[in-house]
Amino acid sequence: MKSTKANAIQTSRKMLILGVSSLLALFSQSSLVQAAEKPENGKRNIIYVLTDDQRFDELGVMNPILNTPNMDKLANEGVHFKNAFVTTALCSPSRASILTGQYMHNHGVVDNNKPAREGTIFFPEYLQDAGYQTAFIGKWHMGEAAGHGVSDMPQNGFDYWLSFPGQGIYYPKTMPNGKPYTFNINGKRVPQTGYITDELTDYSIDWLTSRDESKPFMLYLSHKAVHSDFSPAKRHEKLYEDIKLPVPASQADTPENRKGKPMWVQNQRNSWHGVDFPYHSALDVQSYKKQYHRAISAVDDSLGRILAWLDENDLTDSTTVILMGDNGFMFGEHGLIDKRNAYEESMRVPLLAYAPGYLEGGKIVTEMVANIDIAPTLLEMAGVESPEHFDGESFLDLAKGKENGKWRNEFLYEYYWEFNYPSTPTTFALRSDNFKIIQYHGVWDTEELYDLKNDPREMNNLINDPKYLPIVVEMRAKLFKLLANNKGEHTVPFTEKFSSGAVYREQNRSKAAEFPEHWLKEDGEDGLRNFMKHDKKRLPKKQQTK
Repeated sequence: MKSTKANAIQTSRKMLILGVSSLLALFSQSSLVQAAEKPENGKRNIIYVLTDDQRFDELGVMNPILNTPNMDKLANEGVHFKNAFVTTALCSPSRASILTGQYMHNHGVVDNNKPAREGTIFFPEYLQDAGYQTAFIGKWHMGEAAGHGVSDMPQNGFDYWLSFPGQGIYYPKTMPNGKPYTFNINGKRVPQTGYITDELTDYSIDWLTSRDESKPFMLYLSHKAVHSDFSPAKRHEKLYEDIKLPVPASQADTPENRKGKPMWVQNQRNSWHGVDFPYHSALDVQSYKKQYHRAISAVDDSLGRILAWLDENDLTDSTTVILMGDNGFMFGEHGLIDKRNAYEESMRVPLLAYAPGYLEGGKIVTEMVANIDIAPTLLEMAGVESPEHFDGESFLDLAKGKENGKWRNEFLYEYYWEFNYPSTPTTFALRSDNFKIIQYHGVWDTEELYDLKNDPREMNNLINDPKYLPIVVEMRAKLFKLLANNKGEHTVPFTEKFSSGAVYREQNRSKAAEFPEHWLKEDGEDGLRNFMKHDKKRLPKKQQTK
């Protein structure tokens, strides 16, 4: 049984020195360690680049429309994790999972307004204890409701700090109070002066250049891009001008696309997060996606500048560079935009790792990895043992091509209803390699089950197909078990409501959904009370368990 969080933290602290000392001793005794694994200071340098809202296929290697040469370099010459996911498709909870190695129901950052709990330990603190020099540069975005001057204040675990309030802005501007929009650099306000992706990269290279060279380093570069409203750099404003983007097959408002979909999904298409009334406007979703493609180009440029700096300073062979998205993004799939839901385009992200001589170049990993795995992986790269309260596991063996027969077969997805965006309900999902089950809490609606191998676009809901009942029963039980927090509790959090939220619908577009046809019964029909029996009782006798 895992210890409590407090005990786990204390234990990990005590074991830290022993773990690092043992690793260094092993390195000094072994003649088989490659030079690339053993930089002068004995530990690998780490650059972790986090993008905002970059979905899994927003890469040239996944989408031939795109021109992302530096991301493609990481994929082609490093390790491409093709099945990488977040456990919550929302900025703050996902970022908290990256920093803590925990599911949302354990770390407690349940939406974009709630800050981390007092006493929360972020993985860079363990790196500091192991002798690393650390820096955070970019979007923090936890505790947004706390306001300017609080939500971007320096956090534990970082020797150097640069952040900004909330989502940040692409181009500098004067605020309503007449003052310039500012960065918080180590507690001091400094005006933003340029395009944010470029300026964050400037600060990153400045820090890398001025750091203490006697120590290994970990740079956490957290981009504002490509969060909406997508604003590309001036040099990229005309990209893809003559290209027509394909429209997802599931975007059309047809009986075929509505069949089997929950009512909330059908209704959300005419809402803030739907194609019929996107952001309560007449926005053209495909034109909007072109802006998204253009905005990612500056991130690719940023990555190229960092890789060039490593080459120029002879640090490429001793540094691991990782690029990941904090969640995906929908552009019309199932009639939806944005994220939050448990569909693939919302929860699946790019994950690339580049470390010549340390990780095999050109390797594709197909096992499922998640944002909760980042912290344990980076700690293992640094020779630091993970604390017991982590929910994630290190995927370093997978990246190195080593067999890992104990790797997970499924993972949990969770999202908790936000009053300000009320059209997406509390969502629980379990995703395996083959299937995904999705449940909705507190709403009168249907579950979903998808055969991901044969239906990767999640078009055919199998939840009521008797053939799949054994899978439904098994996955429901696993999902419930994973939802228990580190105290064994099952709880659903919520935050204070201060407005009606984004509730409007466009009066001339799609109408409200009807209840599923198989729910429409007449008095006296057989089976009207079957819901009071456990579905496992409907299984064949040999498949029933107590």
